[in-house]
Amino acid sequence: MNKMIKTLTILFFASLLLVACNKQPTIQEYYVQKQESNNFIAIDLPASLLKVGDEASQETKETMATIKKLNILAFKITEANAAEYQTEAAQVKEILKGKKYNELMRMKHKNMNIIINYEGADDAINEFVLFAADNEKGFALARVLGNKMQPEKIMKMAEDFKNIDKEEAGDALGQITELFGDLDMD
Repeated sequence: MNKMIKTLTILFFASLLLVACNKQPTIQEYYVQKQESNNFIAIDLPASLLKVGDEASQETKETMATIKKLNILAFKITEANAAEYQTEAAQVKEILKGKKYNELMRMKHKNMNIIINYEGADDAINEFVLFAADNEKGFALARVLGNKMQPEKIMKMAEDFKNIDKEEAGDALGQITELFGDLDMD
């Protein structure tokens, strides 16, 4: 009996070690790890600051209510960090290939490659991750955290994104717009 308990204990700890070694990093862990780096701009915005204008549809206003927080991490390429850009962009792409994230769509806008992933059930998403990379300017990684967000409604809301009250959002959106220019999807 004593030998059996010892064997079970060893198996238990071995399985814990195996699970810990196979743990894939998350975008949240990457964000936390990089937000203090001089190469990154990190912005955390509560949804209360992202107010849509009166011109926005009622559906967009209701969809905004499902969003809790927006985290943005941007890497701006300079002569000093150009080599590091490739490493960081590859690391983000590798994280997004993990089992935790489902790819929603890929698109190209001007010189920018955009990948949108999500975490959660198809009809009740808890996190959207937008990765936009431009090999001349850098990349932005945006986490949209919410409660039971629906992809089709988020996509419709993206059309009204230009109606977000940028004055109330403060300088935060201005920093990202300056880095990548206006992400007008027209």
